[in-house]
Order: sequence, then C-alpha cells, then structure tokens
Amino acid sequence: MKQWISIFTIIISVFTGAVQAQEIDKTKPYEMMAQVSEMTFARLKAEQSAIQANPNILKTVVDEELMPYVNVKYAAYKLLGTHLKKTSAEERTEFVTAFRGYLVSSYAQVLTLYKDQKIVLEKAKKIPEGKKIISVRVDILDSARPTVKVDFKLRKNKKTGEWQAFDMVAEGVSLLSTKQSEWNGKIRKEGISSVSKELASLAKQPIRLEGSK
Repeated sequence: MKQWISIFTIIISVFTGAVQAQEIDKTKPYEMMAQVSEMTFARLKAEQSAIQANPNILKTVVDEELMPYVNVKYAAYKLLGTHLKKTSAEERTEFVTAFRGYLVSSYAQVLTLYKDQKIVLEKAKKIPEGKKIISVRVDILDSARPTVKVDFKLRKNKKTGEWQAFDMVAEGVSLLSTKQSEWNGKIRKEGISSVSKELASLAKQPIRLEGSK
C-alpha cells in the first residue's frame, strides 16, 4: 500500500510547468494534462488556509479539477475484467460510483504529501490516425531518490475525439492491474456488492494532513 501511496503522489503532482489558465481542449492530450495540473495547483495555493482548517476541501478540489479528465467507468470495467459479464447493470453502477469515490478520496489524501518534485513531461507527439490508446511519459526528478518513470495511459472517445486518463504504469507496474489482483479474490468470495460497499466506506474516511494523527 505504501508503494502505491507514493505512486499516487506522482499522479497528482505530474505536471507543474507554467501554463496560462484557459479553457482546456480534451482533444489535445499532452496540453490537457499540463493545463489540468496548472489549474489544480493554482486552486490549492489560493485555498491553502481553508484546506489547513478543513482538509476535506481537498476532495472537492479533486472532484472538480481532476476527475473530469479521468474515465472512471472505463477504468472500473477494466478492473472488473472477467467479473464484468457476471454483474447486473445495478451492480456495475454501484461499483463505478464507489470506485470513483475511492479515487477522489485517494487523490485528495495524496495532495497532502506533495513535496514539489521536479517534473519532466514528454514533449507532445503526433498521434497516428485511428490510435485510441496512448501513453504519456513523465519523469519525476527528486535529488534524494532515483528518477521515477511513469506512463499515463489515456483513451480517446471515438465519438467526441476527447481523451481521458484511465491507468498509469509506474516503473512497469500498472495501477489497474495491481488493484485488480488485490480485489479479484474478494469479488469471487464476497461478491461485487461487498467490494463496492468497502470502497464506499473507504471513500468516506476524512482526509488527514501530513503529520497529523
């Protein structure tokens, strides 16, 4: 778990290059990711006093600034894997909702750990016609630790042409694959509704500032 807390830190702290705040074009994935980060950190700076008084504000920041650029449904369905065909529409809806809440809470908690690492984003590349999945490479530079290489996976909506993130691979390890291995056994033994309830419970846990008990 500690390993993925560190990796979650990377998710939130990925793109800190200076970008002018403007309407974000989801059809341009490289620019989109940089702009989302810039806007998120600008808001964090502006609301820091309120966040110190009420850390749960971070959930609102994540929900409003980051989640519109994450394809939660696609990620949740991939995570379910072979279990997906065995679920009802109601169970799938419950799981996606719970998974989204879990991600919001997880990302919000990570925002308390950010230490202003230097980030090097892969330069924008021409995306081949018809390609629907791409990876965007990010190097996280920390003078106290070896460079961490992360690939963010994004999927293109064939109807709108817009891109959204759905997974990340840190040093060859996929977040979705890791969580799939972690939850597959529970789904088999206890059922998807049980796992959904567990995720919903985790999502409700209050955010704790670093150093606080």
